[in-house]
Amino acid sequence: MLMVVPGPDAEPWPSIGAQVCDFIEERAVYGPGSLQGQPYEIDPEFRAFLWRAFEVYPQIVTKAFAGGGPGLIVKNPHPWAGRRRFKRVGLSVRKGLAKTEKQALVVYTHIHPEGPGRCDGFDASGNPVAAPIRAPYVPMLAYSLDQVEELAYGALKYIVENGPDADLFDVSLERVLRLDDYGRADGGAFPLAQSPDSRDGARTTLNAFDEPHRLYQPRHLKAHETMDANLPKRPLDDPWSLYVGTAGKLGQGSVAEQLHTEAEEIRDGKIKRPDLFYLYRRDDGGHDLSDKAQRLKAVAEATGPAGEWGPGQFDDIASKWDRPGADRPYLERVWLNRWVKHTSQAFDPAQIAALAEPGLQIPPGAFVTAGFDGARFRDATGIVLTDVDTGLQQLVGGWERPDDDDPESDDWEVDEAEVTQTVEHVRDTWSLWRLYGDPPYWTETMGSWAGRWPGQVEEWWTNRLKTMAYTIREYLEALDTGSVTFGGTPEQCADLVRHLTNAGRKDLRMLDDRGKPLWILAKQDGNEDLKFDFAMAAVLSWKACLDARKQGAKPKNVQLAVPRRIR
Repeated sequence: MLMVVPGPDAEPWPSIGAQVCDFIEERAVYGPGSLQGQPYEIDPEFRAFLWRAFEVYPQIVTKAFAGGGPGLIVKNPHPWAGRRRFKRVGLSVRKGLAKTEKQALVVYTHIHPEGPGRCDGFDASGNPVAAPIRAPYVPMLAYSLDQVEELAYGALKYIVENGPDADLFDVSLERVLRLDDYGRADGGAFPLAQSPDSRDGARTTLNAFDEPHRLYQPRHLKAHETMDANLPKRPLDDPWSLYVGTAGKLGQGSVAEQLHTEAEEIRDGKIKRPDLFYLYRRDDGGHDLSDKAQRLKAVAEATGPAGEWGPGQFDDIASKWDRPGADRPYLERVWLNRWVKHTSQAFDPAQIAALAEPGLQIPPGAFVTAGFDGARFRDATGIVLTDVDTGLQQLVGGWERPDDDDPESDDWEVDEAEVTQTVEHVRDTWSLWRLYGDPPYWTETMGSWAGRWPGQVEEWWTNRLKTMAYTIREYLEALDTGSVTFGGTPEQCADLVRHLTNAGRKDLRMLDDRGKPLWILAKQDGNEDLKFDFAMAAVLSWKACLDARKQGAKPKNVQLAVPRRIR
């Protein structure tokens, strides 16, 4: 299955893509691998991709007025003639199709002193003419420095050093510099893995994002936002962004997932004049993956016209499903390029997203329960409310430790006074029945709350494995029936949904009454960066809500409360 958005136009747009293709085949070589150092040959799908990626606005706009006939056709210069049609371009294909090398080739063309980087006008026949970028600046962002150096930047480095024009560049592990006629630095490409705060003033001509499905942590999203904000600083050089990768974990909120969601909206006609071009190839999803013959067909479809790179390659890929303990959702994601829920995720991301109601807030005076979980010095701490009548949940207090690369992370600690004041705010604003909190790291604090507000604060130990597992099952049942929803301000809702999606599962050696393994919440894949404390607070809040309903609890001061939406 191939999704190309925007779809084909009735009349093709002008493009410098053919000049880009010619330049790559004349001046570039294959990166590290079996064909390394050989002249590069562009396959048909990559050629079509480059043509669309480099479309520009036409020189002349022709408009025919109703009725037709001579004198009713007007030709005017286009106000954006020669400018890029797409400011953002995305390529999403399965693992093993040298997509990172393709990104490196585009960057190489962009920084080359003779590369066709932008449209510089039109010839006498009205065809666009390409020209090099002046003083190019290309940050190449990946989720870790090792990745960007070994993959995207590493491929670029090899292509430059082993191509016919190596003498035009100065190359190191830290940058690829283009040299002018006097041997001076004249722009280049730079590997980047952390938040680009020090590069906020960068005058970017091309942003290169490698494996954007791995860009999901707050610092990655912030880096992406900062880099995107840099593009308007070089309007004369028509700056743009390139995203190249594979499908990621569904619901993680990665840069790739945001891009894919936008592409689906373009496909569905929800965005009328898109500035994003996106090519996404996967299998058609209609194959029985328990049958190897069907898997072979699925791999072939996800590969496209490039085909096998060597005899038996598809069979090798399809055989991975037969290995004991194979992570089949992972295989579907990387080899078939499918957006799927990972087995290590506790909750279904699509289900969580469907239950989100950003802007819908629990009204003051509503009868609520609260869940509290977290740590003082690591991860996060959160307070989540549940409206007993409606099941609407809202994150009313959230504290998250900065990422490890942030200097403030070393001595970070949750402000105990602020947490206590948030609990006071809850009691003052809503009719609180009870707060269930996990005591570790907060034993003394929770004890002081219980002393101040007798009967409203209860220690609820999450290390009681069997009890915790059945509590999670109750929460899953609420999700399945839509009994629980997620609201709050857009920011509160997004943070709660993120933590619910981050939550992983750990199977216990105990079976439930249905003969299925019981499980508890845990770090997903052991990834310490995926915080899920707000999710645990939501589970405890829901447990308190169920207990309130079972006991027929009523608010002390009965008030009519209706959920309200805040935009």
